Amino acid sequence: MKHLLTLIILLFVNSAQAIDWQDKPELGKLFADADMEGTFVLYDVDADRFIGHNRARAETRFIPASTFKIVNSLIGLEVGAVSSVDEVLPYGGKPQPNKAWEWDMGLREAIKISNVPIYQELARRIGLERMRENIAKLDYGNGEIGNVVDDFWLIGPLTISASEQSQFLALLAQDDLPFSDEVQAQVKEIAKLEQGEGWTLYGKTGSKPDVGWWVGWVQKGDKTYSFAMNVYLPKVDGLERNRRIELGKACLKALGVLGG
Repeated sequence: MKHLLTLIILLFVNSAQAIDWQDKPELGKLFADADMEGTFVLYDVDADRFIGHNRARAETRFIPASTFKIVNSLIGLEVGAVSSVDEVLPYGGKPQPNKAWEWDMGLREAIKISNVPIYQELARRIGLERMRENIAKLDYGNGEIGNVVDDFWLIGPLTISASEQSQFLALLAQDDLPFSDEVQAQVKEIAKLEQGEGWTLYGKTGSKPDVGWWVGWVQKGDKTYSFAMNVYLPKVDGLERNRRIELGKACLKALGVLGG
């Protein structure tokens, strides 16, 4: 009992440290200048601290939308639903709202264009029980996936907060998830967006009516910074996606994480 009490105390202390928050008013100004309502949270792994804008929203859970493709990829590879990120999956042959989705392809290509039917096929191959077990294993968001395996990240009941997203991605960035190193390495590879002198940026967008995400991490030298932002969306379109990424990069630059 004494050891159990000690463990509980340690877990509480670690949790309290993990949610330490430093507000940055300059980020609020960037959101105001962009005329966007939302939150940005950076998780500084070494300092074990959140730095950001709009803490209340950062701790509010939303549907993850296509940011879940990172998790879907991890689970699919871990359970052997696909052998690699290059194994071709069928899109199903039905007309899609995005013509670029109407092709059979592997996860490497599918994640770049956020191909919904490909990732729905992956989820069906994983199956409901294996999906549920592994989301619980990853301690991802509220852990609720309902009884339909191929849309719970698009319409619910799965939800996650920006703070939780950033902590989850910090674990992936450091190969600290309870999955094989090989699987984590493959997913990190396909999540890579760009790199500059001394830094590499990884990330994924996601959009549903009312919420737009951009999440990821920056490897800068030997330091890791994970981040998550979400904004209120009056409508979903490509132009808004570009504005969201532009704002997110501006926040990373303001915090001295992106760039030289």
